[in-house]
Amino acid sequence: MAYVTSAGAPPAMPAGCIFCDALASGDDKGNLILLRGPKAFLILNKYPYASGHVMAAVNRHVGSLEETASEEIGQVMELVQAAVRALGRAYAPEGFNVGLNQGRAAGAGVPRHLHLHVVPRWSGDVNFMPVVSDTRVLPESLDTTYDRLVVALGS
Repeated sequence: MAYVTSAGAPPAMPAGCIFCDALASGDDKGNLILLRGPKAFLILNKYPYASGHVMAAVNRHVGSLEETASEEIGQVMELVQAAVRALGRAYAPEGFNVGLNQGRAAGAGVPRHLHLHVVPRWSGDVNFMPVVSDTRVLPESLDTTYDRLVVALGS
């Protein structure tokens, strides 16, 4: 709701790396980190395309697939699988978009830290708001999404 009632644009990106800063903070819930692994972690998107939109990111600050070790990509994909299972339990979506945008020209919002998006989808979930006013409307808060997915990941 805070996002919807704001000017409509996300705040400017912080000076550091949002992923590295979240990992270093030690406050997983405050930074929306759902699950940590030795090589990668799962985090909610602060500006989601749909309720439950998560990202699986490598722990190391690398921005391209060629810089990433196969073990890191393997763990990212394991976290994507865990996210799909948890989102299925918590939200019962009818499908998923899973994607990686490498580099600013490809649409990466954080181009220097490799991450994959997992977005749950439902038939008829097309939202007219981005077309009309470049705004997204979500039915629940990030705190509610976080709590639902932490429970579902633990199942």
